[in-house]
Amino acid sequence: MAKQTLATYRRKRDFSQTGEPSGTGKRRRLNPGGLSYVIQKHAARRLHYDFRLEYDGVLKSWAVPKGPSRDPSVKRLAVQVEDHPIDYGDFEGTIPKGQYGGGTVQLWDRGTWEPEDPQHVGEALKKGRLTFELHGERLKGRWNLVRGGGRYGKDGKKNWLLIKGHDDFAAENGEADLDKLDRSVKTGRSMTEIATGNSAVWHSNRAKQAEPAKPARKAKGKARPPARRRGNGGKTAAMPGFIAPQLATLQEEAPSGEGWGHEIKLDGYRIQLHVENGDCIAYTRSGLDWSSHFPEIVAAAAQALPDCILDGEIAALDGEGRSDFAALQSALERDATAQLVYFAFDLLHAGGKDWRGAPLEQRKAALQDLLAGHEGRIRFSEHLVGDGPGIRRSACEMGLEGLVSKRLSAPYRSGRFSSWIKSKCRNRQEFVVGGFIRRKGGNPLTGLVVGTYDGDVLRYRGRVGTGYNARIAADLLGRLGKLKRKTSPFASAGAQPEKPGEIEWVRPELVVEVEFASWTSSGVLRQASFKGLREDKAAPEVRTEMPTRVAANASGAAKAGAGKAKAATVSNPEKLLWPADGVSKQDLADYYARFADHLLPHLVGRPISLIRAPDGIEGETFFQRHYAKGMPAGIQPAKVRNEKQPYLMIKHAGGLQALAQYGVVEIHPWGAKSSNIEKPDLLIFDFDPDEGLGFAMIKRAVLAMHGHLESFGLNSFVKLTGGKGVHVVAPLKPGADWEMAKGFTKAIAENFAEADPDNFTATMSKRRRKGRIFVDYLRNAKTSTAVAPWSPRGRPGAPIAVPVTWEFFAGLRQLPVYSMTRLQEVERHFDAWKDFNACRATLTKTMLKKAGLG
Repeated sequence: MAKQTLATYRRKRDFSQTGEPSGTGKRRRLNPGGLSYVIQKHAARRLHYDFRLEYDGVLKSWAVPKGPSRDPSVKRLAVQVEDHPIDYGDFEGTIPKGQYGGGTVQLWDRGTWEPEDPQHVGEALKKGRLTFELHGERLKGRWNLVRGGGRYGKDGKKNWLLIKGHDDFAAENGEADLDKLDRSVKTGRSMTEIATGNSAVWHSNRAKQAEPAKPARKAKGKARPPARRRGNGGKTAAMPGFIAPQLATLQEEAPSGEGWGHEIKLDGYRIQLHVENGDCIAYTRSGLDWSSHFPEIVAAAAQALPDCILDGEIAALDGEGRSDFAALQSALERDATAQLVYFAFDLLHAGGKDWRGAPLEQRKAALQDLLAGHEGRIRFSEHLVGDGPGIRRSACEMGLEGLVSKRLSAPYRSGRFSSWIKSKCRNRQEFVVGGFIRRKGGNPLTGLVVGTYDGDVLRYRGRVGTGYNARIAADLLGRLGKLKRKTSPFASAGAQPEKPGEIEWVRPELVVEVEFASWTSSGVLRQASFKGLREDKAAPEVRTEMPTRVAANASGAAKAGAGKAKAATVSNPEKLLWPADGVSKQDLADYYARFADHLLPHLVGRPISLIRAPDGIEGETFFQRHYAKGMPAGIQPAKVRNEKQPYLMIKHAGGLQALAQYGVVEIHPWGAKSSNIEKPDLLIFDFDPDEGLGFAMIKRAVLAMHGHLESFGLNSFVKLTGGKGVHVVAPLKPGADWEMAKGFTKAIAENFAEADPDNFTATMSKRRRKGRIFVDYLRNAKTSTAVAPWSPRGRPGAPIAVPVTWEFFAGLRQLPVYSMTRLQEVERHFDAWKDFNACRATLTKTMLKKAGLG
């Protein structure tokens, strides 16, 4: 049958002139996973989009002049044309002028399709109404092809309409997407690149595609001074005050490949120098003024440097030029700092310009110019390019601390990002002292009991039993004696030290640096040795640093992380998902691992919808809510009655790692668990203000809703959504069905609107929302979702949806937006919803009646 239906296709083409497939060879499936779907962007006499669905051995084809629209209210003309061979679905290139359809063809979208009624596709095509689901790289969800009454052109082509269905993949003004999506899903080329770069018409996927030439590899470990060209990286700006530093992500190995500069990791104090009007201030990494600690360096900078802000490290060097932290501490204790050296590795401000937005390579070039001739107390920190792992091995063999590897194309961003990676030769980091041990009847110190902070609580991480001489022991005992307390400062849940009776407890204020062999499976130090005090770092900032591994491919993320969250591994870790904020795919993976214990209670067992941004939030984003075969073990299918396809559901922390691999920038769970899907277990009111409305009005409305729900006997909790809106969430005991839940919330929302129609509306229409707050109750319907507490948001600023307490919310003067770039601000809210499950109430008929229903 396929050969007969391709007769018209072949009659129109001269295959000695065009490289389009004739369809006479052995038929093959484009997509073994299902029926193929493709859209080809076609610049012939007029630009149009060719929409093709595989059926009965051919591609059924329609020409869509204006292209598809994701807006269900927009009906696109789709003119049915001759059937095409299956092989045509892989075609991209140029059809010669004078041939039928002459012009450029781009593979704009591809994937699979599922008919609503697989057994009666032929009958649906004859009747002129075909409903189906698309699973493409760009178009997804429910669609309809409906035949109209007319014909188009002299050859009697049939007019159809292509219409988007109402679902999570629908979008207002969906046709505007076409202007942004101008690259091939196959080769990444634009229409112009295809037209000018390919005179050959046909590229079989069996033929190897030409790849762009790669830059020549640089010699392994060769020192390369930055280019002397400053470029236009700096932007005119007044000199700011202290700048929160950029921090490095710990990994087991240095990154390989091009584009990285590898600096020797110094064992000293991170210091930011501010030089202005002949004066200089030295700030620690936490913003303390330590100018008096380093008088010689401060004086040298003030005298020799123009107005600038430098980021660097102060170190003491041994006889072989290696940094020595013990020598640095000794120098500070003895006020013998004349031999200390400042190694500047970054330029933040100079010449009246803010350099933070410029690529590192430009910043270092400008920094080297600025420091030309300075080889004494203030020095330029060189970097190496080439084989990162090889350079690290050499550094370790020389007895150095390790490497800090920095992406040369990246801007400077305050916070911890994977564009800076530290790989150590020895395990070493800071810990907070919570207790100490000494010999009975004597003063000598025999051990420190240390921990790290997890949110606001201190977790036990073990004992430090070596590294103290008599002088160090006496100094530590003198400091610790002033901090003594009667009880343990460590969190009680499974983290108490052994034999607590022998420990003298102290207030957790003292920070020490510790070198150790490894971690136990329970997160306790092995073979720990004291290296020094860290007075430049506040105790609440001390967190456990666990090295991550970067997987060679996506399968690493799928296999890792079942059960408790581990450091996530992803492919293409440096891909910027929030480009303007410097937040990468690896940063997202690290966030999901770090926040797994707080995210999972709101996700496990619930169907979820996802927003994915594989090319970053400035590229194409799309919804996904259905499970697909082959997904990692941490994601499982959730079957919903009357739904043909299972939904996605997170099973455990490994599922969060998979979300990072998929570039998931938002997670939206249902208001019910899969095990009791017809009975919602929470109610949500979304207060969505019109543009320009002040926070004071939103705050009054949200607090009023809190009180109103209390009058019904319902407890409620408040969540900042990471945007301009606020959610009020009431936990329920499953009992009422979706109809009751939606009816109740609708009645409450309408009560608000009726009581103050000038300021509130319960209607979605844009006209009614003008100048008002939309009290949105529509999230309380089956299949509807709301952003999860602790979920990132796919918006500029890398915001997070953060649950807070009512006390905190009531004290706000403006709506804060928390960000993945400032996680320390977020962790204070870890326990805001700790009583959520204990506060579940039953939605009763009495409540419904009080709300005006029945």
